[in-house]
Amino acid sequence: MSEQKQTQRHVVIVGAGMAGVQTAVALREQGFEGPVTLIGAEPHPPYDRPPLSKAVLLGKAEHSAFDVDFASLGVDLRLGLEVTGLRPADHEIATAAGPVRYDVLVLATGADPLTLPGTDGVPGVHLLRTYDDALRLAPVLARGQDVVVVGAGWIGAEFATAARAAGCAVTVVEAAPLPLSGALPDEVTTAMAGWYAENGAELLTHARVDTVRPGAVVLADGRELPADAVVVGIGARPATRWLDGSGVALDPSGAVTADDRLRTSLPDVYAVGDCASFPSARYGERLLVHHWDNALQGPRTVAAAVTGDPAAAPEPYDPVPYFWSEQFGRFVQYAGHHAGADTMVRRGDPAGPAWSVLWLRAGVPVALLAVGRPRDLAQGRRLIEAGTPVDPVRAADPSVPLKSAVR
Repeated sequence: MSEQKQTQRHVVIVGAGMAGVQTAVALREQGFEGPVTLIGAEPHPPYDRPPLSKAVLLGKAEHSAFDVDFASLGVDLRLGLEVTGLRPADHEIATAAGPVRYDVLVLATGADPLTLPGTDGVPGVHLLRTYDDALRLAPVLARGQDVVVVGAGWIGAEFATAARAAGCAVTVVEAAPLPLSGALPDEVTTAMAGWYAENGAELLTHARVDTVRPGAVVLADGRELPADAVVVGIGARPATRWLDGSGVALDPSGAVTADDRLRTSLPDVYAVGDCASFPSARYGERLLVHHWDNALQGPRTVAAAVTGDPAAAPEPYDPVPYFWSEQFGRFVQYAGHHAGADTMVRRGDPAGPAWSVLWLRAGVPVALLAVGRPRDLAQGRRLIEAGTPVDPVRAADPSVPLKSAVR
C-alpha cells in the first residue's frame, strides 16, 4: 500500500475514554494525516476516570475532562452515540444513528462494572464508573449519609475513603476473608484490613448480601445494615458484548484477545485498554490490565501500527503493568505482575505508614507493591523493566535503596 493511501485511510475509534482519546492523540503525534473519528457513548466531553472517586465525588472539581482540543487535531468527535455492532465484511460499525464505515477500526470500549443481582431498579443503589455515577453519588457524601459499600476491592476502598472524609458512616461488605482478595496475597492484604477500622469504617468479611431494599442491606446471615445508599464495587467485565457475531476473538472473560501489536483476529481492527488482553513475553502469559497506565501506553503501539511502514511491525506491546490507589491516607502503588513469583521480600513494617513488598522469580524482580514509598516503586519498576537480579537479603533492608540491592 502506498504511503499516500496509508495516510488517507479513515480510522474509527470506538470508545472515548483514556484509551480512545490517547489513540487519537498518538495518531496525530506520529504523523497520521487521514480522517479520524472518535465515538463515545456518553454525552459528556471525554474525561479522565481516576478523579471521579476523589475530587469530583467530593465536590472539589466540577469535571475531569481531558485537556485535548479535538477540533485542532482534526478529530471528528461524536458523543452520545451508542455502537451496537460490527460488520467486518462491509468495513462498518452499526450505531444508533446508522452505519459508520472505517478503513481501520480501534476498539477502546473499556469495561462495564458488574452489578449486584437483584438490585436493578432498587432506589439508592449506585455504581461508580462514569461521570454521571459520580454526580449522583456526590449529594450522598455531601449529606453525610449511611453508606454500605459492597466489595473491598480498589474502587470499594477508594469510595469508602472519600465517604469517610465526607463524614459518612461507612460499612464495607466483602465476601472474601480479606480486602483485595485475589488481587494481592493474604500476607499483604492482612495489614490493609486494619486500615478500615483505623479510619472509622467497618469492614465485614466473609459476608454476602442477600437482599437490598430501600434503606437497608440484608446479609445472608440475617444481619441488617442501615443504608441510605449502597455502592457496588465487585469488579468489571470488558465492554465487548456489542461484538457478538462479529468474528472478533474473545476470551472467556469477554476480553478481545489482541496480539503483541494489539491487533485483533480481524484485519485492520485493533483493541486497546480495558477491553483487550495481550500476550506478555515478560510474564509468559496473557494479561488483562484494567488500569489507567495500560490505557495510556497501548495507544502508542496502535498508532505505530497504523502510521508505520506496512512492511515493518511496531515494537511488541509488553509493558510492566502499573497502577496506583489513594485509600485511607495512604498512597498505594503497584508495578508488575506477581503471579509466578517464587520469593516475596518485605521492606519495612506493614503495621507502619510506609512499607513495600518485592516479588522475585529466580532472583529477578517481577512485581512491587509500595505503600508510602514512591522511591521504592520508581526504582523497583526500572529493575523489573530491565530484568535486573537483586540480592534478596539486601533488598529486605528498607534502609538500602533498591537500586543498591542489585547483584
